[in-house]
Amino acid sequence: MATKVLTLVGSLRSGSTNQQLAEATVVNAPEGVEVELFSGLENIPFYNEDNDVAGSVPAAAQALRDAATAADALMLVTPEYNGTMPAVLKNAIDWLSRPFGTGAVKDMPSVVVGTAFGQYGGVWAQDEARKALGIAGAKVLDDVKMAIPNSVVRFAELNPKDDAEVVEQVAGVLNSIKAVAEAN
Repeated sequence: MATKVLTLVGSLRSGSTNQQLAEATVVNAPEGVEVELFSGLENIPFYNEDNDVAGSVPAAAQALRDAATAADALMLVTPEYNGTMPAVLKNAIDWLSRPFGTGAVKDMPSVVVGTAFGQYGGVWAQDEARKALGIAGAKVLDDVKMAIPNSVVRFAELNPKDDAEVVEQVAGVLNSIKAVAEAN
């Protein structure tokens, strides 16, 4: 049975390089790995404990929790906004972390990857996302990294799914998360 990796993309922009990178993980997933791209992060209301009550959780937040519960692992694909992760990713982590101690990401193998315009590829955003996931209870693979710099230039004419170096890195990330998920 394939390891199912739920993927959340922090960029909501049509045609974003991070969305393209996430799509590259789908088409270049190694054997035994199934990548599911979650859509609808923009529809999830900001986390509010008053709204997180059994039977009245907002439908979009419940759909995210259900998708995470059905997955074996989690991958965040994040750009870097002002030195950190986008609000939609932080909000998703907040919803997935509750109820505290038993949230949908509790002990879930998780990785954070991404691409950004700057020379470091969004490493600050990735570090912040790893930190938040770890506090939320996920089993973050801190040593599994993929930060692709200069995204606007690098992917101006070549989609990430067709970039040999990216394809190789994607396979490495997904094989790493598969190994941990299978051992979990």
